[in-house]
Amino acid sequence: MTITSRFAPSPTGRLHVGNIRTALHNRMLAKKAGGKFLLRIDDTDAERSREEYVDTIRADLAWLGLEPDGEERQSQRLAIYEAAFEALKDAGRVYPAYETAQELELKRKVQLGRGLPPIYDRTALAMSDAERSAKEAKGAVPHWRFKLDHDQPIAWDDGVRGAQKFDPAQLSDPVIRRADGSWLYMLPSAVDDLDMGVTDVLRGEDHVSNTAVQIQMFTALIAAQYPTQQMPRFAHEALLIGREGKLSKRLGSLGCDAFREQGIEPQAVIALLARLGTSLPVEPIADRQVLLETFDLSTFGRAPARFDDAELERINAALVHQLDFAEVAHRLPEGMDEAGWHAIRPNLSHVGEASEWWRLVTGPIDSPEFSDEDRLYLGEAAKALSWSEDPWQDLIAALKERTGRKGKQLFLPLRQALTGMDHGPDMGELLPLIGEERARERLDAAAAL
Repeated sequence: MTITSRFAPSPTGRLHVGNIRTALHNRMLAKKAGGKFLLRIDDTDAERSREEYVDTIRADLAWLGLEPDGEERQSQRLAIYEAAFEALKDAGRVYPAYETAQELELKRKVQLGRGLPPIYDRTALAMSDAERSAKEAKGAVPHWRFKLDHDQPIAWDDGVRGAQKFDPAQLSDPVIRRADGSWLYMLPSAVDDLDMGVTDVLRGEDHVSNTAVQIQMFTALIAAQYPTQQMPRFAHEALLIGREGKLSKRLGSLGCDAFREQGIEPQAVIALLARLGTSLPVEPIADRQVLLETFDLSTFGRAPARFDDAELERINAALVHQLDFAEVAHRLPEGMDEAGWHAIRPNLSHVGEASEWWRLVTGPIDSPEFSDEDRLYLGEAAKALSWSEDPWQDLIAALKERTGRKGKQLFLPLRQALTGMDHGPDMGELLPLIGEERARERLDAAAAL
């Protein structure tokens, strides 16, 4: 069976790191098997959904290289949900309920006070047609619930959590439609998964109880309207937590815009999130095919996955050091060629830092104050400088012979005079970029300070 997975964000905000991880894993699940990865925009909540967020979701997925093979929007599928709703109504699997939000909250408090689980008591299901008519005559408009079959045990083999079992009698009949006719998450999601041919649903463990309810929905929908479809497989991965070991509100706002502002490469995000929460090591792997080949739900753990900014920075720096000139040429300062990139790349944590390091070549630089002895030494260096295929090694050899200096005394004053810094790129690569004329000027200037 060809695998079809989906990512189904609501356009009520930007994607955050948890969403990104879910999208990535769904795409990897499908692509490893040569299947399809679909994007479904869950925009049935017209009041909170924004078109600008639809655009940013698409843009963020594109930036990450997670483009879907197809896209659907729930707001354009309302007739499909209506047909499914009517089919379930005819099958006796949905029913109207008339309690207000305040009445339901009161029931919940009473049950909790008695030490009982806050499960809906099915009062509305016991109402007669006459009682319903009387309610509606007084202006009451019902919301609608899906009727769980208490005689049908709920069980599935979860791709991450293993065998799962729920007693439907310990679950509330979920509200699937509001009194104003708008849809809640449960039914449209199940309808879409069947109608779109989704074979695998991979999502966060906070959806486990939703899955238990939806399994009965899938069964009812298949019987009532989708006899040729099969229920998808389910897997629930552990949620992300912050470095401190607890759920972090920050993770709910950390997304692609923040990563871009920090200078994080999309491949660093992918390399980290692809293996975060698995038994596989998180490594700076640029080749997505390698990540794909090692993707396996059996490696996913049950413990919360710890997201660490420092680890992301480490991965990012290592991947920057692997980037070829052609990949970043359009992002580099004017005049920096491949030799310049090769020289400066090992010192970068982010590509955006290249401009600061390139100033070591183009100047101006701020030389430190030198001792009289070092100024004499730098004057000697200006005289000894000769241009060749390897001017740095030739200069070092000449000065070592003339002055007897070695080690730090030999190298450090030269680096300081030529770059204004105590550390930085390999001088053997950097000096040819600085050039003979500019190098001599810097040495003379330092000797005269």
